[in-house]
Amino acid sequence: MARRVLARRGARVRRGHFQYPVMFTGIVEEMGAIRSVDKTLAGTRMTILATAVMSDLKVGDSVSVNGACLTVAERHEAWFAVEVSPETLSVTTLGRLAAGAPVNLERAMKLNERIGGHLVAGHVDGIGRVRSRRSDANAIVVTIDLPPEVLRYCVMKGSITVDGVSLTINEVADHAVSVAIIPHTAKVTTLGLKQVDDPVNLESDLIGKYVERLLQDRSQLSKPTPAIDTDYLKKKGLI
Repeated sequence: MARRVLARRGARVRRGHFQYPVMFTGIVEEMGAIRSVDKTLAGTRMTILATAVMSDLKVGDSVSVNGACLTVAERHEAWFAVEVSPETLSVTTLGRLAAGAPVNLERAMKLNERIGGHLVAGHVDGIGRVRSRRSDANAIVVTIDLPPEVLRYCVMKGSITVDGVSLTINEVADHAVSVAIIPHTAKVTTLGLKQVDDPVNLESDLIGKYVERLLQDRSQLSKPTPAIDTDYLKKKGLI
């Protein structure tokens, strides 16, 4: 049986000696609603009303709630409960939610299914704020102010996760990006409800983070790594 190893803001699943992180696709399965929020000195516990994600949901499973990976602590027929750590509350918008608030929900992806959006870890990198929204034919163009730690990974036609929704970046400005919300996305996610100045959870594309790390490692090399070819082996007296 699988043994779940909980991380600070996500989880890793162990099968045998192999571990892989829980991932999402950024394709929201449904809009749920906050049923209750209980704040104590020990932490915050939320119960969330849902239907679609309840079909095979179990205690211990991971669910993306507005883009934040949370672990199911309790499950009933029409709702489930999650416990939110102080650290998660400090870096996401979850602490601002109250009973009745709509939330985007997605269960962890299965390895044998299509990835309709892009690979999403459920680890919120920062909080953005809606700068403007306007209609463009059948779409809603939303411009979001981004913190520097998120903006650095944004490129034209790249991906970004906004409140758990995988979106394509249409434009990158000095301090913001613009995305287009199609009618279907506006209908089935909370993005259709967002107004100017509303906060949103943001997660950068994983690929940009890995590229940056690889470049950092390369720049720290004292000298270029030599090519292991015939000339190199001759100089070393190996052939």
